[in-house]
Amino acid sequence: MPTWREEGNPSATHVVEYLTEYEQRYDLPVHRSVTARDVQATPDGSGFATDTDRGTWTSRVVISATGSWGRPFMPWLPGAADFAGRQLHTVDYRTASEFTGQEVVVVGGGNSGAQIAADLIPSAASVRWVTSRPPRFLPDEVDGRALFELATRRVRALSSNEDTHAGVGSLGDIVAVPPVRRARDAGLLTAEPMFSRFTADGVQWPDGGTARADTVLWCTGFRPDLRHLRGLQLTQEGRVPRTDPRLPSRSVDHPGLFFLGYGDWCGPASATLIGVGAPARSTVAAANQHLQTHTP
Repeated sequence: MPTWREEGNPSATHVVEYLTEYEQRYDLPVHRSVTARDVQATPDGSGFATDTDRGTWTSRVVISATGSWGRPFMPWLPGAADFAGRQLHTVDYRTASEFTGQEVVVVGGGNSGAQIAADLIPSAASVRWVTSRPPRFLPDEVDGRALFELATRRVRALSSNEDTHAGVGSLGDIVAVPPVRRARDAGLLTAEPMFSRFTADGVQWPDGGTARADTVLWCTGFRPDLRHLRGLQLTQEGRVPRTDPRLPSRSVDHPGLFFLGYGDWCGPASATLIGVGAPARSTVAAANQHLQTHTP
């Protein structure tokens, strides 16, 4: 990556420009604005047919790298159909001014939940922040650089097959950025236990307590976006497709199918820019070997 000559860490624009120049330098044949709708095994089992909005492409290898940010997760709770207010996800949040004068329940004990709750406090009539377990704040002195170093050490340890649980999660879940810190220290950002059901005008807790809500805002993360692979009827392990323990990015059902960039289940820290390098190299090597040993 070109040297970042300004103070602090490289900006998002700097990183995007680097990736753009990388693609141009190696003349990579990237086809943008193509939607993969469905992937099926070919009748003879030698490869795949990928149906897209620009026709069907056949290949002997498919590497699925659609990411973990395209499928928002919103839990279902009893009474949801009767709730007269709005249910939104983090991806729908734009500005606190949209919620001026509203009673808002924010769900989620991570960074998004804490930051959105803190952002809403000056504008909304009331903000109730609910979490499934007590929130854990990182030490105030921990910033982005410290998190990067922690994540880097964990990636290297996992790549060396070291048994480690050290990482960002070992310190806590929430980065105490200034707005969150101010709201927390002022006693305005206090988490409550998760409610158990919806009512017509709000939410209800297991002990019978209720609260009115105009909006429930779910800061509950995402699931891997793998809808295009439904036709392959992949064996599931928990919420994700089962992969080869020797090469976590390879499907156990189809040797020519690989997953990359979704999280630790398909390669240590593979959903991060620094962590994806090693899983990408091993995946490409395995894909090449598959092509050489499975000649049609």
